[in-house]
Amino acid sequence: MAVPTTSPSAFSLDAAAYLTALAADNSKAFFEAHRDDYTRLIRQPLETLLGAAESEFGPGKVMRPNRDVRFSANKDPYRTDASMMAGAVGGVYVNLSAERLEVGGGLYDPSRDQLERARTAIAERPDLAARLQTIIDELTETGFALAGPSLKTAPRGVDPQHPALPLLRLQHYAAVRRFAVDAPVDAIVDTWRQVRPLIDWIDEHVGPALARRH
Repeated sequence: MAVPTTSPSAFSLDAAAYLTALAADNSKAFFEAHRDDYTRLIRQPLETLLGAAESEFGPGKVMRPNRDVRFSANKDPYRTDASMMAGAVGGVYVNLSAERLEVGGGLYDPSRDQLERARTAIAERPDLAARLQTIIDELTETGFALAGPSLKTAPRGVDPQHPALPLLRLQHYAAVRRFAVDAPVDAIVDTWRQVRPLIDWIDEHVGPALARRH
């Protein structure tokens, strides 16, 4: 459902057209010839959103357009999507592709120690598990989806009959919503604010990564 608003769009439909063209000709020659389009249609809107996000959620960054192709069979040099994130532990993000705008927040791809602390909190503190479940339920009821797949079975060492097993099977603690490419800025900011309870839970009960991500 669209969020009623009168604010301008963060991205224009020309941004989607640019990403479609980049996917069709993913070359340095194309990118350099259209660098001004990238800056105007992609980079500057992301920088504007980053400024808005950092004022509420902490420092962040705009992701580089270049792909890391060192260990990939796909040697295309440029990403055909674009994104930014902001936050100290849990945070918010935006990801733009030619087909949609994905907006959300939380903690995606936690490190091993973060995952262990989250599961310990859920397994040993029924009050914390109940609070997390309430947050997730409220988000999914308003159109969010949880990011990433859950484990199909109980994590190693976890009782398969544990009452909070669905939470213990989570591998990510993030929720996202999808919008049209030209969604209004207000819809993006409002979505970020809706995931604030999830971010607060992560910040308080998971904390920063102390080891390399798994």
